[in-house]
Formats: sequence, C-alpha cells, structure tokens
Amino acid sequence: METNGVRPTPEQAHSALADTERIRASAAALSATPWPNWFFVTLTLYAAALPIVYGGAMADEDWLLPGSAWMGIMVAITAVYGALFAVAAKTWRGKTGVALRLDVLPRRATVPLMVGLPSILVGAAFAFRFTGWPGWLIAASVIGAATSVGFHLAFVRLHRKTS
Repeated sequence: METNGVRPTPEQAHSALADTERIRASAAALSATPWPNWFFVTLTLYAAALPIVYGGAMADEDWLLPGSAWMGIMVAITAVYGALFAVAAKTWRGKTGVALRLDVLPRRATVPLMVGLPSILVGAAFAFRFTGWPGWLIAASVIGAATSVGFHLAFVRLHRKTS
C-alpha cells in the first residue's frame, strides 16, 4: 500500500500488522464473551424443561397433566425463551457492537452439540412414549442443563484466554 507515493518503513508495517492482530483478538474476545448470567439461567432452565414438557405432550395418555396443557406449556415456554433470546441478543449487540456466536468455539464441540442435543431432547420424549418410563425425560433434562452449563463455562474460559 502506498500513501502519497511514500512506502512505509518495515517497522511501520510491522506495527500496523500488530495493531491489526490486536484489533482482531479484541473482536474475537467480544464475540466469545458469554451470555449475560440471567440469559444463561434462562437457557439452562429451558433446556432442562423441554424434554419433560415435550414428553408430557407426546405421552399416549394424560401424564400428570392433560395433553393440551402440556402443549400450552410448550408454546408458552418457547415464546418466553424466544422473547428473552431476542432481548439478550439485542442488548448484547447494543452493548458490545458484536453478536455472540458459536463459531468461535471449536467445531469438534459445536457440531456434536447441534446434532446430538436436539436428538437427545426430542428422542427422550419418543423413548418415554414407547416405554412409559419417565427416567428418559429426567436424563435428557440433566443432559440439557449440563450442556448449557458446559458451553457457558467454555465461553467464559475462551473469553478469559483471549482477553
């Protein structure tokens, strides 16, 4: 790059590259910052409740509540979660200027999450429907909550490492 016909010295070029790398690392740190704690708790509760509510909605006969009640609860918690997700994302973007992203975590962790967790959360409801044993739903709830906590801690660790 030439500026007014004058080339930068090697020291100036190295300094500019170092500044660029520092800015890139700062943006990565902001992107890796964990969700606000209130949303982390919301996400964990949603991941824990989803298998139980879905299992109740899918049960052959009424299990603890009528099927329509389970569907109402499912719609309500999903709507509340979606609204809180939108608030958290908008607030975070306004505060930091960047959106939170999963792509800053290693793919070896995020790809199994994107495939495995929905399979476990929904699969437990099918297993419950066919066996009638609620242990499937409880196990899926525990796995969902543990996954939420694990990814939150991974984001916290990544943020500390890049800051």
